[in-house]
Amino acid sequence: MSIPSELPEGWAWAALDDLQAAEVGALTDGPFGSNLKSSHYTESGARVIRLQNIGDGEYVDEKAFISLDHFEQLRKHEVCVGDLVIASLGNELPRACIIPDIKESAIVKADCIRMRVHPEIDTRWLLYALIAPQSRAYAAERIRGVGRPRLGLNEIRRIPIPVPPVEEQRRIVAALEEQFSRLDAAVTSVQTAKKETVRLLQSIYDDAASGRVADGWRDVSGSAEKEKLRNGWMWRTPSDLTDGAKDKIVIGPFGSNLKVSDYEDSGVPLVFVRNIRSGDFKSTKYVSQRKAEELKSHSVVSGDLLITKMGDPPGDAAAYREAEDGVITADCIRLRPSPCWNVDYLAVAVNSTLVRRQIEAATRGVAQRKVSLARFREEVKIPVPSQTLQARVMEEVGDRVSKVRRLQEALTRAEKWAAALRRSLLAEAFAGRLASQDPADEPAEALLTRIRVEREAAGATKSRRSPRRTPSQRMRTSTPDAPPPPPTDAPNLSSATQPTLDLEMPA
Repeated sequence: MSIPSELPEGWAWAALDDLQAAEVGALTDGPFGSNLKSSHYTESGARVIRLQNIGDGEYVDEKAFISLDHFEQLRKHEVCVGDLVIASLGNELPRACIIPDIKESAIVKADCIRMRVHPEIDTRWLLYALIAPQSRAYAAERIRGVGRPRLGLNEIRRIPIPVPPVEEQRRIVAALEEQFSRLDAAVTSVQTAKKETVRLLQSIYDDAASGRVADGWRDVSGSAEKEKLRNGWMWRTPSDLTDGAKDKIVIGPFGSNLKVSDYEDSGVPLVFVRNIRSGDFKSTKYVSQRKAEELKSHSVVSGDLLITKMGDPPGDAAAYREAEDGVITADCIRLRPSPCWNVDYLAVAVNSTLVRRQIEAATRGVAQRKVSLARFREEVKIPVPSQTLQARVMEEVGDRVSKVRRLQEALTRAEKWAAALRRSLLAEAFAGRLASQDPADEPAEALLTRIRVEREAAGATKSRRSPRRTPSQRMRTSTPDAPPPPPTDAPNLSSATQPTLDLEMPA
């Protein structure tokens, strides 16, 4: 996707700092340190706008409060209806939203930037400009930190914005929101379908684990209650499924036994919690053969059963069927069953409600919910039938599971395509190719001059100056360079076509 070297007629570059209201402190961050501590939070009072509230272009209504007395002490950080709030910490920056009418006084917290936008600038247009691919590509080169990536306040002030005339701003917003409303409706349908596939998959697991799946092809005897096992099914402990040796049920290595510095770009694949949850064992992290030998007690081979020991809740299970042996990482349980047990059936059984409830009951922790290996061994029982019935059950449900999995993959592709289309729409809008242009519109340069004069008269430009910044840096703020082109993964609108997805539902 190409970005024009020059802006469209009537547009002008400005720094974000140049678009704030003509009042002192219109663009500010939240209080740091002892000014706002965890002990200041209360059950009610004034709202605190945190990073959790700043979605990708939308406000997330997560509530936190401080007392009204403390709010008065922090009033310079106040946020009002219509203000723009920008996250300075996170993996994808800048992330921003507009504050709705939350019916309460509020302040922003540290790492949240409050911007009161000049009334001649369309705040919705500025929001879209900030989350457009061009702005994010610019910001990505200036983010600092690895574990906690941060875009500093000064860098946020300097983000270059391609400013169109006021009327064109409104046309851009109207065009974007018309397209986004259609896209949002499609995404909502996809997400609803994904939830249905989860319920459908759970129903398949539950029918298999309880023995209800066998009702159609053998005489039903015993209890017909939903939570009871059919005749031929028995409860077994995890240890019952192995030859009894302790090394047949293990967890991944902890601490210095496996560090990030041990990771390689090739070698023996590592298995993470995310691989078990998705059932996709294609790895992007490896260890050397030498390191794998050191960790051989944590190895995983084809035919092993893998279970997550951390999550909300833990207990996702998958059969490992890869030709290449691997190594499990922390928070994974590896169970190596005896040959008489069908590992595909065991994965289905552990994923069933009958077993997941037991794992959840054995789970401990608040911030990080985990089930220990000891509790997994001692408190969890798995419903299993005879070897013959296991194979028959998998013949019955295996195809159903495969169809639902394919449907889930298609729905995930649709979500990714929608996200790429959204990026493409934003990129086109801020390259001047989405909305019509009118030569009669007042040029943006005149608008920016008027805002600058108004802000200087109000004394609102003083906060931009810093004794640590050089003259060349100050010049860069008022005449920013154009950002680099956006990532190329968004579809080109001139050639994009409506995708056709194979969404066959299982019979």
